Formats: sequence, structure tokens, C-alpha cells
Amino acid sequence: MKHLNKATALALLMSLSGTVYTTAAVAAPDYAKIEERKKAKTKIMGERTGKKVVKAFDLYNEDKIDEAIAELKELDPSNDFDKATVNRYLGNMYAQKERYDDAIKYIRSAIAPDALNFKDQADLYKLLGDLLIGTNKYQEAIKTYNDWMDFTGEEDPKVYARIAQAYYELKQYSKVIEPADKAIKLDAEPNKQYHMLKIGSFFELKKYKDAVKVAEILVKLFPEEPKMWTQLGSFYMQTEDYSEGLTVMEIAYRKGYFEKENHYKILSSYYSLNDIPYKAAVVFEKALKDGKVERTKQNVTATASYYHQAKHLVDAAKYYEEAAKFDNDAELYRKAGSLLLTGQKFSAAVERLNKALELGTDKEGNTYTDLAEAYLYQEKYKQAYQAIVKAQEDPRTRKFARGWATFIKDKAQRKGVKI
Repeated sequence: MKHLNKATALALLMSLSGTVYTTAAVAAPDYAKIEERKKAKTKIMGERTGKKVVKAFDLYNEDKIDEAIAELKELDPSNDFDKATVNRYLGNMYAQKERYDDAIKYIRSAIAPDALNFKDQADLYKLLGDLLIGTNKYQEAIKTYNDWMDFTGEEDPKVYARIAQAYYELKQYSKVIEPADKAIKLDAEPNKQYHMLKIGSFFELKKYKDAVKVAEILVKLFPEEPKMWTQLGSFYMQTEDYSEGLTVMEIAYRKGYFEKENHYKILSSYYSLNDIPYKAAVVFEKALKDGKVERTKQNVTATASYYHQAKHLVDAAKYYEEAAKFDNDAELYRKAGSLLLTGQKFSAAVERLNKALELGTDKEGNTYTDLAEAYLYQEKYKQAYQAIVKAQEDPRTRKFARGWATFIKDKAQRKGVKI
């Protein structure tokens, strides 16, 4: 008879489509009974049932699945083996039609009498587990996969991974690790998904250091995969291991592994957190110019902030002003003006500070104080005095401004300027 490999493949594909993340119940197979089953004489269908099944499969091969199902449903076999076999084929056909509830019903009926040949019975357990997990019946899927292990005495990394997946979907995150570890141990080739199950589980449990350890393993196993590096680099942020995070992200940056805007943000943040703000500024500025990071107000402000932190005041002022222009942000114009004042760019400082006042800055007193200083250094004593008088209207700068007013007035008089 032809087995419905297409249906089995479909169910398998379904089972792998979710995130795989467990502690499976320990299987207790009866190995003596398993050997007895394996050695049992192969059963075959009765002649009457066999003829009908052949006819059904002729229809199936012509892609007449509904007709094939109807043919099989007409059968009422008299013995358990024939009944189980017919139910098995019905279950597979319904699975192929994506009528999963019907498929599950018939496959359960096929399994129940334990009448099929060993391999067919074992395959049905797996298919049932796949269908259950694909229809979100996670607890039932876990039981079915464990039944498969009990029945066969075998272990399969994919089965352990699906058990882990089911526990993850049930939000039983503490039970994810053991089956994921078993899947990792049993698989001949390293499988990223099995490790990702552990990482996802550890993150849900807020065990970030454990997640980092798994991510470090992934980098060693898949060193040529960009995502492994950027993922690990971002995880170090959770554990506040900024030095290690910087090392990993620098390597990823040099190798050209950055694929997302957030990667540039993380690297620049690490430079800043490791007290290397100038590199943070240079990297982020380049990413802006190259279009790797979108030129938004937030990102331009970040560039300004890094330059500010690095005490490159004129560059910081330039970016604060650019950010201010997005929505006429008075505070950012004030920051630009204040930095230009400190950088002794007095004329430019006056322009930005006046813009901040025009837009209604919340820090009027400080702005007028800076404006007075900028005018003073240009020996524009009248304007300086007018600005410092305005600064006295703000309670936060009144006392300071009064002292400065006297100083400016005296200096103007010594220069022969009447105020």
C-alpha cells in the first residue's frame, strides 16, 4: 500500500513552524515488550478490505481525495487490524485536506486497539503528536510524544524539540530546558533552533546570564552567521556586561554583520557606556550619513549627545540644532546656543539662544544669562545688560543675574559705554 507521505510531511512542517522551546516526562519503555512487537508476524488486510483500500488509493492517486475518503468510509471491517488500518488512512487523508480535527479523531481510533504493525503504529504516534501541536493542543501533544517514546523505546531530537515547543507555548518556561538539551545532545548536527528555544525560555524567566551563555555557544558553533554575533552583543546589555558587549559588537561591525538600525545604536551605546563617547559619535554619525540609521530627530539628538559627552561642543551644537529643526524644539536650540557659547562661537550662540527664546523655552532665565555672556564677550554691553535684566525675571536665575548686572554695567562704564 502507498503511505501518505505528503500528509505526514505537511504535519511535520506544521510542527516546525512555531518557536521550539522543557522538561519532558521521563519515558518508561518496556524493552522486552518492544522487542516482542518488532518480531511479531507482519499482519495484512483481509481480501475484501484490501480491494476497497486499493480502489480508494487509485482515487487518491488521481487527486480525488474526497472520493477516496468516501470509499474508505463505506468499509466496516470485522477485525481490529483492518479497522485500524482504514482509520489510519482516513486520518492521513483528512490531514492532507487540512481537516485536522477529523484527522486527529481517526488517528486516535487507529492507535487505540494497538493492532497495527510496529512501524505503522509508531509513525501514527508521531503524526498524532504533530497534528496536536499544530492545532495548539499542547498538553495532549506532550503526552502523545511521550507515548511514542514509551512505545518505541527510541529518542528523537525533533520529538524532544517539539515537546519543548509545547511547553513553551503553555508558558511553562522552566520545563523547556531539559528537552531542548536532549534535542541538542541527540542531533548529529548543531541546530540553531534548539539553542534558541533555551534562549527564549531563559529570557522569559529573566535568567539573562543563562541566555548569554547559550548565545556564546551559538557564536562558536555558527561563527559565520551575522545574527549570532549581533544577538549575543545585544544580550550583554541585559547583563550589564558592557565591556564584553562592546567587544562582540565591534567584531560584528568590522565584519559587516550589522543588518538593522538597532545594531548601530547598540554599538554606539556600548562605546558611551565604556566611556568612549567620541567613537560612539563617529560611528553613529557615519551610520546616519550612510543611511544605515534613519535621520530622525531622536537619532540626530543621539549623535549630538555623544559629541556633547565627548566634549566636541561645536559638533554637538550642530546636531542639536539639526534635531531642533524637526519640530522647532526650543530646548534643543538652547542647548546648541549654550554649547556654542562654551566653544567661544559667540555670534552663532546669540543666534541660537534668541531662537530658543522666540520659540518659548522653559529655561528662560538660563537662556538670557547665556545670551548676556555671549554679548559681553563681543563687547556688546547694552545687549548684554538688557539680557541680564531679563534673566532677573526668572526666580531660578534672579540672584545670579543681579550680580552679573552690576558687573556688566561697571565694565561698560569702564569702556565708556553708557547703559
